[in-house]
Amino acid sequence: MSSTYGKLFKISTFGESHGQAVGVVVDGCPAGIPFDAEFIQSELDRRKPGQSRITTQRREADEFQVVSGVFEGKTTGTPIAMLVWNGDQRSKDYSHIAQQFRPSHADFTYQAKYGVRDYRGGGRSSARETVARVAAGALAKLVLKNIGIDIKAYVSQVGKLKLEKSYQELNLALAEENAVRCPEPALAQEMFDYIDETRKKGDSIGGIVDCVVTGTPVGLGEPVFDKLHAELGKAMLSINAVKGFEYGSGFAGVEMYGSEHNDEFFIEDEQVKTKSNHSGGIQGGISNGADIYFRTAFKPVATIMQDQASVDQEGNIVTVSGKGRHDPCVVPRAVPIVEAMAALVLVDFYLRNRATQGLAYEQEEKLEF
Repeated sequence: MSSTYGKLFKISTFGESHGQAVGVVVDGCPAGIPFDAEFIQSELDRRKPGQSRITTQRREADEFQVVSGVFEGKTTGTPIAMLVWNGDQRSKDYSHIAQQFRPSHADFTYQAKYGVRDYRGGGRSSARETVARVAAGALAKLVLKNIGIDIKAYVSQVGKLKLEKSYQELNLALAEENAVRCPEPALAQEMFDYIDETRKKGDSIGGIVDCVVTGTPVGLGEPVFDKLHAELGKAMLSINAVKGFEYGSGFAGVEMYGSEHNDEFFIEDEQVKTKSNHSGGIQGGISNGADIYFRTAFKPVATIMQDQASVDQEGNIVTVSGKGRHDPCVVPRAVPIVEAMAALVLVDFYLRNRATQGLAYEQEEKLEF
């Protein structure tokens, strides 16, 4: 089972939902980066459970510990290990499905692939694993901050309730002022009420998280298999419950003529820019300096508080009863996870660019000599 992501800024996550702890080892973080523990904790607080009545009521402080890689407030260039202890597991809530396969969960596929599974909260397949991603992503954000890259995500849709405005028309800072993390206050309240009603019915609902990256330099990404948008798509689709990804004009672009869709170039302040941004800041798999924007769709949470038909490991027809503490809608807590994964993609490509440019510079120096 691979639990490692990245090429130069590489992370390896570990831990299960009902194990002792979850954590991450970050390898390849540059030395000398100010390690802002308060910021990293604030990112974990945005993801942690129990934030409101429309999230899981599992109570976890999610306070992280640094085990290695930091000295006198700065990264040392060695592997950085961060650990978060689990404190509010209720494993007995899952004893009834020890032999049963819950609909739309990873129970059957894990059992078929490995011959064994941790049924307590889904084990490794639980979204609890994303604690480690957010911790690593917060560190990646600290690196990106030094080069002026900023990442902001927000909830744009819950069920059929949609935010019709583009990100340019919104004050994205307002997203953090409500429990849903939608930057339109009136719609955010509608979404909150809708999620709450869904929760009371013992059901769940899906939604969409939009993300905007500003300050990206030209040149991040590779032109063939490691295209920037392909890597962003892989990163987002690796998040629990994600069912779709689109960037720039996305699927709506198929309704446009090429003459409408093409982003025409012009010169401003001696820089090449585009009049429109249907490309979503990425052309040929490489960032072009414009805002990168994409959308990530999350399915309704698979665990619902209603009886469902299924089978067990012996092939018997069974009724699966929903128990435990679960989010009726994942998107409010998914916002920092989307940001974290975007940060991990961008910092890795930034370091790959820096390594390539450094090599080119050294070769140039040798030629001149």
